[in-house]
Amino acid sequence: MSKRKSKESTLTLGECISQAHKILRERCCHQKLPSKPFGVESQYEHLLELLRRTAVHGESNSVLIVGPRGAGKSMLLSCVLNELQKEKEVMENILLVHLNGLLQTDDRIALKEITRQLHLENVVGDKVFGSFAENLAFLLEALKKGDRSSSRPVLFTLDEFDLFAHHKNQTLLYNLFDISQSAQAPVAVVGLTCRLDVLELLEKRVKSRFSHRQIHLLSAFDFQKYLEIFQQQLSLPEDFPDGGFAEQWNESIKSLCDDRSVEDILQKHFHSSKDFRSLQRLLVLTLSRVTVSNPAVKPADLLEASRLCTMDSKANILHGLSVLELCLIIAMKHLSDIYDGEPYNFQMVHNEFKKFLQRKSHSIHNFEKPVVMKILKEPI
Repeated sequence: MSKRKSKESTLTLGECISQAHKILRERCCHQKLPSKPFGVESQYEHLLELLRRTAVHGESNSVLIVGPRGAGKSMLLSCVLNELQKEKEVMENILLVHLNGLLQTDDRIALKEITRQLHLENVVGDKVFGSFAENLAFLLEALKKGDRSSSRPVLFTLDEFDLFAHHKNQTLLYNLFDISQSAQAPVAVVGLTCRLDVLELLEKRVKSRFSHRQIHLLSAFDFQKYLEIFQQQLSLPEDFPDGGFAEQWNESIKSLCDDRSVEDILQKHFHSSKDFRSLQRLLVLTLSRVTVSNPAVKPADLLEASRLCTMDSKANILHGLSVLELCLIIAMKHLSDIYDGEPYNFQMVHNEFKKFLQRKSHSIHNFEKPVVMKILKEPI
C-alpha cells in the first residue's frame, strides 16, 4: 500500500491504520456484535421468533441453547436481543434478567439478584421473610400481578444453566418454569449450557414444566466456511472513512486467503479447535504487527501470530536457564509438594539439591554451596 493519499482519501496512512485497528479489534474482542451471527442463521431466526412472541404477544416460552464453549451461544442470544430492542414496542415493554450459575451459587443469591434487576427492592423494602419459600412467593406474586395484557414480559437468561440444576431441590428452576406455564405474567426462560446431558440433571417435577425446546450449536461447518469467516473478520466495512484504503486492504486480505502457507496455518488451527475465540485470538496477534511501515497483513505476520498462540507459556519462561537453575527449580518444586506450600529456607533447598546430585552424579556437575547461593540470589 502506498503512503501517498489516494484521490478519495481524507486520512493519512497513520490515521487509516489507527481506524482499521479500532474497527477490527472491536470486532475481534467482542466489543461490537455482528449484525447477524454467521453459521447459525436458522438458529438465530428460531430464537428471534420465539422471544418476539414473548415480547410482543405475551406468549410464555422456555428454551435451552446447547453447544460447546466458544460455539457462539452468548453471541447468538446477544444478537437476538439487540435485534429485538430495535423494535420500539419491545424496548418499552420487556424486562431483562441475567443470571449466571458461577455467580449466583444458590437460589437465595439468585433471588436477590432477580429482585435487584427487576427494581423490586422498594416493593420488598424492609420486609423480613421467615424462609426462602416466602421470599420467592412474594417476588412471584409481584411478577404475576395483573393479567397478560397489563403485565410486562420478563426474559430470564440463565448462563451456565447446568450449575443451577445443582442447587438444592432446584427450587429456582421449578418456579421459573412453573410461572412460564402460568396464564398470568408472560415469561421467557433461556438457558445456556455446554452439557448435552443437561436434561438428565433436572428433577422430574422440573422437567415436566420445561418445554423441551433445544437449540443446538455444534460448529458443524467445513474449512471453506472457516476461511470465509477469517476473511470476513479481517475485512473493513464499506463505510470506512477512507474508501481507497479500505478497498486496498480488502484486496490484500483476499489475496492473503489465497496464499498456500496461510491456508496451511489456518488448517492447523481449524483441526485443533473450531472455537471462534481461538481464531479471534490469532487475529488480534496478527493485527498487532500491522503498522505504518507494514500497512498490510502478510503471511509472515500470521505465521508469527500462530507461533505465539501455540507456544507453551511455562516452557517459554524456563527457556534459556542453566542446568543448575533448572535443578534448583525442581528442588523447590519438590519441597513445595512435600510441605504443602509452607515456607522453606536455602539450606533445605540445598539439601534437596544434594539428594538430587547423589541420584544423578554421573550426569550433573557438583556445584559448591556458594555458587548455589549466588544463583538463588539472582532473579531468574
